Amino acid sequence: MEILIPIIVLLAIGALCALLLTVASAYFGVQGNEKMSEIRDCLPGANCGACGFSGCDGYAQALADGVTDKTNLCTPGGDGAAKDIAKVLGVEPQDVVEMVAYVACNGNCPDENKKFDYKGPKSCRMANKLYSGDRNCTYACLGYGDCVRVCPANAIKINERNVAEVDSRKCISCGLCARTCPNGIIHLVPDTTRVVVLCSSHDKGAAVRKVCLDGCIACGKCEKTCPTGAITVVDNLATIDYSKCISCGKCRQVCPTHCIHEGNFICGTHFI
Repeated sequence: MEILIPIIVLLAIGALCALLLTVASAYFGVQGNEKMSEIRDCLPGANCGACGFSGCDGYAQALADGVTDKTNLCTPGGDGAAKDIAKVLGVEPQDVVEMVAYVACNGNCPDENKKFDYKGPKSCRMANKLYSGDRNCTYACLGYGDCVRVCPANAIKINERNVAEVDSRKCISCGLCARTCPNGIIHLVPDTTRVVVLCSSHDKGAAVRKVCLDGCIACGKCEKTCPTGAITVVDNLATIDYSKCISCGKCRQVCPTHCIHEGNFICGTHFI
């Protein structure tokens, strides 16, 4: 009998708690938004935040609640996701601007010319905390693969120059690599882009030449040659306005350090 009493008391407490939870759920529970669930099913589940919301659930909730009416914010889902969302909402689908990531670094900073022999954790973020990394160029890719580890599409590898390289055919434009890079040298551009500047250094030309043979020296030849005014030198670095660029390639032809490259992201060809 002494053993049964505590068991009965525990069962009674459990039953009371279950009853209270049921009542609370009935009276205070938040009813789910059916439309939100339907929209959520249209999204790929990358939870990358490229849409500007806190993952797929956040974007789906915002659409369901009317916080935004833009059905084309999910770049990983592409036009397919945009059309499915538009169908759920009963609106016209909006075109998704397909984006792709690229690493703005030529990587011509030989390992033998490093500032010091880094022995810490194999992490760009950790290495960057020590004198901005072991590369002589403080704007260079450190090559420890933080971007490789966060990429959900396995689209990034560290190449023979010890620089991160994006396979544009696999890239889903989630932007996780760009947000992870401590030097901020990974950028998202429209996949129709044909010309890129593979340098991120804002040092003056003489300082750049000391540490990298392929860096931008801010000579301005590209700026003078561009027929549409799409490329300008800003803070010692050639910068392209893609809304003006016509992909003529004239800037690449006159660049003395070959830091401007041409290629095709859609076909996955290397920029040369």
